[in-house]
Amino acid sequence: MTLSLALACLWFIAANMIAIFPSRDRHWKAAYGLIAVGVPLLGFVIFENGPWVGLIILMAGASILRWPLIYLLRRLRGLAGRGRQ
Repeated sequence: MTLSLALACLWFIAANMIAIFPSRDRHWKAAYGLIAVGVPLLGFVIFENGPWVGLIILMAGASILRWPLIYLLRRLRGLAGRGRQ
């Protein structure tokens, strides 16, 4: 196992441990931190293991951080809907 995959596994464990504990802000601060760490980590995974493994890690990370992704897609759809007038 490469270093990047080992770090990605630690990222997934940390994300799941964060999700176990209750939070007043519904984990948004932790989600921002996970995104800030996860994006460069994804680049490192792609660099060391190739794009297919990177795509698998991206899909796994998106499944963990699905609510920030859903809100981003809703916002982008809203912005695109305003431009059609």
